[in-house]
Amino acid sequence: MLVRHGETVDNANRIMQGQTQGQLNETGIRQAEEVAISLAGEHVDAVVSSDLKRSYDTACIIANKHGLDVSTTKLLRERDWGSFTGRYIPDLKEEKWPDDIESLDHLLYRAKIFLDFVRSEYPGHSVVAVGHGIINKAIQAVYYKVTMSEVRPMANCEIRILEL
Repeated sequence: MLVRHGETVDNANRIMQGQTQGQLNETGIRQAEEVAISLAGEHVDAVVSSDLKRSYDTACIIANKHGLDVSTTKLLRERDWGSFTGRYIPDLKEEKWPDDIESLDHLLYRAKIFLDFVRSEYPGHSVVAVGHGIINKAIQAVYYKVTMSEVRPMANCEIRILEL
């Protein structure tokens, strides 16, 4: 199961977070609690999260309902937005993309490596993976063998099921 972290202060303020830690707001905490409740009846063997705080905190809320610990990986980190990080998203629409943004090829490579990691480390297990909007989109693009533009964006704390 692929989950996007709960809403953060920066999400609510439309700030490009990238690989900053981020902080869940009250809505994000409530969203994570709702996911935990919705998954309470599901068999879950492991919870894996991005090592960024907003995903880790979401994953901990989910894992606690299952009596599990959370493992972290940098593979699930959000796309590195370089010098766009920390900026107001609507202001970026007309700007030329700087060279310090993580390339799409590298992002898709990380997504592939993450899927390979889950297959090798958790064969036959039910895993909840808590990541971010763009890396989760890349994971689905690799999984379904489509372009990222063909993958519908995930809302905060949305769950998508991938059978590995």
